[in-house]
Amino acid sequence: MNELFRQLLVSLYINLTRVNWILVFGSSAAYLCVYLHFISRKPQLITGSATLSRFLYRYCPVVAETYYPTFWCWEARVQTLLRPFIAARPWVKYRNELIQTADGGHVSLDWNDNENNDLYPVSATRPTILILPGLTGTSKESYMLCMVKQSEILGYRCVVFNNRGVAGERLLKASTSSGVCGGASGVVRVNRMLLLNYLGKIGQQTPLKAAVVFSIGWDVFACTTSLEKPLNCILFNYYLTNCLQASIYRHRQILDKLFNIDYIMKAKTIREFDERFTSVMFGYKTNADYYRDASPYHKLKSIEVPVLCLNALDDVFSPADAIPMQSAKENPNVALLLTVHGGHIGFLEGIFPRQITYMDRIFKQFIQAVFEHEDELKST
Repeated sequence: MNELFRQLLVSLYINLTRVNWILVFGSSAAYLCVYLHFISRKPQLITGSATLSRFLYRYCPVVAETYYPTFWCWEARVQTLLRPFIAARPWVKYRNELIQTADGGHVSLDWNDNENNDLYPVSATRPTILILPGLTGTSKESYMLCMVKQSEILGYRCVVFNNRGVAGERLLKASTSSGVCGGASGVVRVNRMLLLNYLGKIGQQTPLKAAVVFSIGWDVFACTTSLEKPLNCILFNYYLTNCLQASIYRHRQILDKLFNIDYIMKAKTIREFDERFTSVMFGYKTNADYYRDASPYHKLKSIEVPVLCLNALDDVFSPADAIPMQSAKENPNVALLLTVHGGHIGFLEGIFPRQITYMDRIFKQFIQAVFEHEDELKST
């Protein structure tokens, strides 16, 4: 009787093991099918210029590749949250420069001069990349370090424009004027927005040969509304608001002269922070006026230098329905590259996404194409 019972247990164990393996293989096969058919997709390239399109496909082949987001963290919020923690932070040597501004303050520039390289040994002929961080960002962010390192490999010089008051330097002036040098919490809202707004206003009168922007928020109204959704508010809105408030509090002694800091510190969302500080700082009558002026999609049609814009359609910071696809089709200088997944400044790929990302590869190929095939780019 005991032997029979033992055999029954052994048989049951074997059958259960087989069932478990069948479930594992079945679930894995099902997930693989979903991943290959719905998650990993080729990006969509939208531009009003056949010439610019050919230029990108020829010299930036990554724009035609299928983007395979990391299979275990492809979801937008997960990509956004994980990148700062798991992405590599390459060592970069900076030389800091503080530049006095007309309003009595200063801005902090971090230079990677890249003097000792064989590709461009002469400083006067070495290409220079200007890199603008995002909201609350500095030259020390992992994605900034990766871009500087990619530029260094190509032999280029880099300069990172740190948002005023967030890179550790002391704020000297409480300015309420709008413009490049105004403000303690950043330049306009996000430097990527500032760049496109600048290009839209200045036209061809710019020393920039071209530009590439990542995860830009095209419509500030839509961006703010998206970040106010319950889950996004918990994961991102409160944190970013606290970061902005910390920047203000760090310079409270000088900002107290113009603002009610206690009132600003009680803001719970980015919208409230902007209503109480940012729009006032830049001299707007209402927060809506500030948001309207800060939204780059208004200026897209006026851009007159080649610009490549990478956005993920699942980016909670920049909703897909706010991306100006039609405007891009009407401007031969603009190209939108849209991935289905990638989050906000995420774009992780590979099983162990510690090294360069899809975004980093776009950056490296595009800037190299700009400097090495400038004549072809001018013909767009």
